[in-house]
Amino acid sequence: MRGVISNSPAVQERLGTAEDFAAVPDTKGRELDDGRIVEKPMGTRSGWVGSQLLAQIAFYLRGKPIGWVFGCETMYRCYPGHPNQVRKPDVSFIAKGRLPNEEVPDPFIVIPPDLAVEVLSAMDLASEINRKVMDYLDAGVRLIWIIDPETRTLLIRRADGSIAQVNASGTVSGETILPGFQFVVGDLFRPSVAP
Repeated sequence: MRGVISNSPAVQERLGTAEDFAAVPDTKGRELDDGRIVEKPMGTRSGWVGSQLLAQIAFYLRGKPIGWVFGCETMYRCYPGHPNQVRKPDVSFIAKGRLPNEEVPDPFIVIPPDLAVEVLSAMDLASEINRKVMDYLDAGVRLIWIIDPETRTLLIRRADGSIAQVNASGTVSGETILPGFQFVVGDLFRPSVAP
């Protein structure tokens, strides 16, 4: 994975609460970091890679409806000790039976996803990505994938503390979160990916 990555995210005025953030007319491309609106860097390539993975998981779930897959604007407010923290993973998954009444809440999901995915862009700082990963792990996310389009690698972080890196020719599985789901990392970067 890359080390240092470009400029830090732009920080705007401090808000009082996560509810204030949800009431902002346009939070697209932004997160709330302990009460501060922060730009979430997203380039065209990283957005496209995230959409490729989202499509593959959605296709898998059609044949095996075991939960919900969400895109990059889904707001998670599930961070212990940080009520004004709102993160938006690029892709996330929640297993069936975890959402109350199997309904998607609005505006926030207040439980951690089972899988959180971050796709790096040229504007991401390694320190910010590390903070997000720690937030996810502290919240109880069981599996985290960090995809780097520049190096065509995928870093796996698990709740048990184990870490693995997979290169473009390697295969990643959904482990116990998405049983039977797998993909070759390099397929995420090809123009046409058939699930």
